[in-house]
Amino acid sequence: MTAPTTHSADEVLLGFARACRAAGLPVTADRERTYLTACAAVGVADAAGVHIAGRATLCSTPQDLDRYDAVYAAWFGGPAPSVSRAPRPAPPVTAAPLTDPDHDGRGGPDEDDSDIVRATASATEVLRHRDIAELSAADKRRLAALFGALKPVSPTRRSLRHTGSNHGPVDGRRILREQLRRMGEPGPIRHHTQASKPRRVVLLVDVSGSMSPYADALLRLAHRYVVGRGPVEVFTLGTRLTHVTRALRQPDPDRALVAAGATVPDWSGGTRLGEGLAAFLDRWGRRGMARGAVVVVFSDGWEREGPDLLGEQMRRLAALAHRVVWVNPHRGKDGYEPVQQGMAAALPHCDDFLAGHSMATFEAVTRVVARA
Repeated sequence: MTAPTTHSADEVLLGFARACRAAGLPVTADRERTYLTACAAVGVADAAGVHIAGRATLCSTPQDLDRYDAVYAAWFGGPAPSVSRAPRPAPPVTAAPLTDPDHDGRGGPDEDDSDIVRATASATEVLRHRDIAELSAADKRRLAALFGALKPVSPTRRSLRHTGSNHGPVDGRRILREQLRRMGEPGPIRHHTQASKPRRVVLLVDVSGSMSPYADALLRLAHRYVVGRGPVEVFTLGTRLTHVTRALRQPDPDRALVAAGATVPDWSGGTRLGEGLAAFLDRWGRRGMARGAVVVVFSDGWEREGPDLLGEQMRRLAALAHRVVWVNPHRGKDGYEPVQQGMAAALPHCDDFLAGHSMATFEAVTRVVARA
């Protein structure tokens, strides 16, 4: 007789979170971790607490609550605990004096408004420079809203075609065609210049366990590139290579991240950067995707296998790409040295080595890519 299979509490809760994602809720990997942390705080034996923790961390709008309760009842085999909402007390109303005793009467309410604006701007500026791995769930939600203002610009390259211009070399063919239309009568001198076109950008995002605190933010950055105008391709690196460009084409960033999370099978797993780069170069890179492109690798450089394979694949990548940019979240931290074997093997083949642990560093990355 086979003994029944038992699962740990974390496995059961994680399975429930992924069932909610399969039911259409915008559950990202970051929300899964927040949900497990909340359940540990209230205690997994408290059914009502676990239910409320899920409503607070796995749902983003009031419309998600009914679907969440239905998944809860199906997963745990019982109706969801009732959530009673106590009426909010009315805010106290106090009579404000017509004049401020500490004010000379020459100012107005604009001073208070400007103070509030300055305080809000200061808080946003502090958030832009904070390490994403150290942010609370509330700060991460505020940071996610800042990505909407990020507008990456694709780099450009010279095209083989020419376009009309007011200056530059004389366009003899255009002048001759116009003279033929005028039956040989002379006309104005025409000029042309070499046209430009967007250069392809390829983003390789490490989603292994050591990069999990930054994975959501990096995919949000990749989403901003995908919904832009330039040609962009996005892959994730872990124990295998996954093409996630199609999943990130959805306009809504939360739904795009959910679709990407459902596509990636090795989220928060091990790291095989060398094998992943080899798969990219053999299947996509040599066929044209990496030729002349700006390739950006987001990784901390930890490699499960030996560094020799990673170094060889980075050499192949540098020979194909127009520019190779490596973004490491630890690069901007005090005292960091690239002593990891994988990072040391990759650096000789990189054109730029940048930090990538905050919104401010992401903005710097977009500027470097735009100038490539």
